[in-house]
Amino acid sequence: MTFWRRLLRGKHQENGIDRLYGAVVVTGRDPVWYVEGGVPDTVDGRFDMIAAVLALVLLRLEADSDASREATVQLAESFADDMNGNLRQIGIGDLLVGKHVTRLMGALGGRLGAFRDAAPGGSLLEPVRRNIFRDAPPTEQALRFVADRLERFRERLDAMPNADLAAGEFPGS
Repeated sequence: MTFWRRLLRGKHQENGIDRLYGAVVVTGRDPVWYVEGGVPDTVDGRFDMIAAVLALVLLRLEADSDASREATVQLAESFADDMNGNLRQIGIGDLLVGKHVTRLMGALGGRLGAFRDAAPGGSLLEPVRRNIFRDAPPTEQALRFVADRLERFRERLDAMPNADLAAGEFPGS
């Protein structure tokens, strides 16, 4: 949804993309990732998990290219808007927010590429090692836990019709 349509629809109306993005964030912030999976419970670690979940959802929508194009764009816009707001909340000034959002969008693009290369049905061990545990080498158990959980999530996404996903239905993690 474009900026103007979001602005004009008001704050109280929620659409499928809003619900879908909200579910992505909830899934990425699930404490299980950080407790059992050993993902660093930091701003960077939480970003990494939200971006990983979002990348898998975007790849699923991308699989039905024409029918889901608008949903894919809207979901990416929701992510950019959310990152913009979060950066402002932590005190990043106006002059730097755009650069940071650009960097974060690039990081999301990197995850899309890494997960796309592992798909369909391929192991996510290496993409998880590089993109989630980049600065904090995980234990083998933590790495497997996160990769296996993301692979099961991807399987549930693949089983869903794109129309249901774009309408805001979500398989959980």
